[in-house]
Order: sequence, then structure tokens, then C-alpha cells
Amino acid sequence: MNSNMDVRDYTDPICPFDFSMWRKDAPVHSIPVDRVKEKEDDYFSRNDYAGAERHLKYWLTEAEAGNDVRGAFYIHNELMGIYRSSDRKEEALREAQTALSMTSLPVIGEESTAAATAYVNAATVYKVFDMAAEALPMYEKARIVYEQNIQPGDWKMGGLYNNMALALTDLARYDEALALYEKALQWMESVPDGAGNRAVTYLNMCDALMGRDASIVNDAGEPCSADDEEASLLVPAETDAKIEGWLDLAEACLNDPSLKRDGDYAVVAEKCVPSFEYYGREAFAAELDARVQAVYNREN
Repeated sequence: MNSNMDVRDYTDPICPFDFSMWRKDAPVHSIPVDRVKEKEDDYFSRNDYAGAERHLKYWLTEAEAGNDVRGAFYIHNELMGIYRSSDRKEEALREAQTALSMTSLPVIGEESTAAATAYVNAATVYKVFDMAAEALPMYEKARIVYEQNIQPGDWKMGGLYNNMALALTDLARYDEALALYEKALQWMESVPDGAGNRAVTYLNMCDALMGRDASIVNDAGEPCSADDEEASLLVPAETDAKIEGWLDLAEACLNDPSLKRDGDYAVVAEKCVPSFEYYGREAFAAELDARVQAVYNREN
């Protein structure tokens, strides 16, 4: 089968939420999800998102042809992340709505951990595209399922806390966000190789605290617009000290000798580079970027 073809290339257009293609009486030919994920991770390790997209679309056609609901559900969730990361809003929202609709299918189940993961993924799409208020109910729905079913050591719980806190930060609910970041840190202590994700959380905490405590003033120390030519950022000394402490902890996490400098490390570290630059740690940001490029060059 041509790996560049999409199911929509050889079928008539249908409603994306019409799941009649998965007939109850049809035999199921499951796609090899573990192998699909392994190859997908290989593409990500080389920063090849276009290759990952082609790979996933090929397996989506195979899942749909084989009546494999679980396999298709997995692919829609993964495509959601690719489109979100590449700033393709319309496609990301389409995949989010498709995955959310599929949670109503009996083979998935609306209260399953698989469905909860779709809620997290869809909520994160909404958050990234400035729809934080719409994202929060989905995060909360996922939180109920996760807290009842996820065991320590599973990174998904920490990821939920962290992403939900980001949405709260966007809505200026800073204290609630900081409380969830603390939960994320505690949870990631139980996760193998969780140091990289703890680094991301520390940097997110810096942003939340800055949003809560910093103010924009003019030369006279009076509140003003950020567009004012005399505008400057005023950060209380206590806040600045906390931020510096969290930056130190984030650096320590990323320097943890137990972390493998592999594709997963590169993805996490790349997210952290702009934050270190913003907070004035250009030297470490440059070092981190060099580590990222070394991984990508090695993998290519």
C-alpha cells in the first residue's frame, strides 16, 4: 500500500464523527501499535515530524481498513500532538474532536484511562491555541479518571498536573497553577528518568510566579502599559530569589547524569532553551541547545 496515501484519497467524503466504518460484525485486524510507536519515536528522535506524520497516516488507513478502533484512536491522538507542535490549528482541532468523539465507542469507554489521555491531549491542543477556558473542563475530567486509576511511576499523571497548571496560568489563576506544579514535581519523583520533566515544571513555575508578582512600571515606578517606551519589569526581591532557586533546580535536573542524552532528552531540553534565555541564563541555554543538536545530528 502506498504510504503517502490517506484514506480520504480513495473514499468518498464522510462526516469525521461517523464511525459506521467500524461495523460490529466485521473482523478486526489490529495494527501493531508497539511497532508503530517505536518507529514514531525514531522519527521524533531525528526531529522529523513530517516523516512521523506520513508514518501515522499510513497506519491510520490500515487501522480503518482492519476495523481496528483502538489502533485508529491511538493514531488520532498522536496526530493531534504533531499538528499542535507544528502550529497547525485547524488540523489539530479536527483530530482532537475526532478522538473525543471516539471515546463514546464501547471499545474505548468514556471513563477509561485511554479516554482520559485523549481528554488531556485535546485540552492541550485547546490550551496551545488560546482556548484555556475550554481546556480546563477536559483536564478536570481526565484528572478524575487518572487519580482513580494511575499508579505511581506513570508519567501521565505528572503530565496532566503540569499541563492543567499551564492552562490556569494562562487564565491568571496563578496560585492554583503553582499548587498543581508542586503536585507534578512530587509525582515525577516516582517516575524513572523524570528529571527532565521536573526541569520543565520548575521553569513553568517561574513563569507562573512572574505572572503573579511582577508588574510593569515606568521610570517613575508607576504602573504602565508594556508598549510604553519607558516600560520596565519590576520583580520583588523575594520573587526573584525564588525564581533563581527554581532555575538552579531546573539546571540540576537537566544535568542529572542518570538521564540518557537521547531523543527524549532532546525533546525536553529543546523546550527549556527559550526559558533559560528569557531568564538571563544564556550560557546554559546555549549549552543545552548544543546538546539538543548533538542528539539530532547523531540520530540522522
